[in-house]
Amino acid sequence: MAADKSERLAVLIDADNTQASIIEGLLSEIAKYGVASVRRIYGDWTSPMLKSWKEVLLEHSVQPMQQFGYTRGKNSTDSAMIIDAMDLLYTGNFDGFCIVSSDSDFTKLASRIRESGLTVYGFGEKKTPSPFVSACDKFIYTEVLRARSSENEAIARKSTTELKNDTRLVRLLRNAVDASSDESGWAHLATVGNTIAKQSPDFDPRNYGYGKLGELVSATRLFETEERLQGDGQSKSIYLRNRREAKKKS
Repeated sequence: MAADKSERLAVLIDADNTQASIIEGLLSEIAKYGVASVRRIYGDWTSPMLKSWKEVLLEHSVQPMQQFGYTRGKNSTDSAMIIDAMDLLYTGNFDGFCIVSSDSDFTKLASRIRESGLTVYGFGEKKTPSPFVSACDKFIYTEVLRARSSENEAIARKSTTELKNDTRLVRLLRNAVDASSDESGWAHLATVGNTIAKQSPDFDPRNYGYGKLGELVSATRLFETEERLQGDGQSKSIYLRNRREAKKKS
């Protein structure tokens, strides 16, 4: 999915379900997709539980939205975020929303925003329920963002054997290459990436310890790769072909 970095985005953070340690990685990640025109974070700021968030809000220009917990066991933060999101949606001033939470209560909100033609980027921990993940156009796991801020939390790079044994990953890659390939079986890497994004919102090479899709694909050793010069005679593009298909043709 190609991102337009000029798009105006509304960033809404659920402080009750998000760790403050991701803030730098979060905002850097969001900058890949557009401009964070609105940055709001929701929680009960009288609670000592949010102390770590208070220490970073001013530095990163994130506006705290106070929401008292009137009833024990009920998360009033969710309701406040949903109401604000709909108000912002109706202004017509935004191209997309970034919903930062691991809570499945935002599944319907993500679906509703997408129905209005806007892009939804979700951010949450790997424990995030799959309905919320699937309701977003793209979903980024916050473990990746924490690893980016701390070398001690770097995600271990999976070996070729581990990648090949990951049946979901192998099926996803092969299906995307097949769907994007020409008659000779070759597929443009960028097209493969776009196909994967449509099929699996939470796919991210960084979840496997690789910075880019091309690096991950090469590590699987399941595909032939080829660099081709483009029409300008200077820039290059990478193409992939399933090794199994190549053997059949030969």
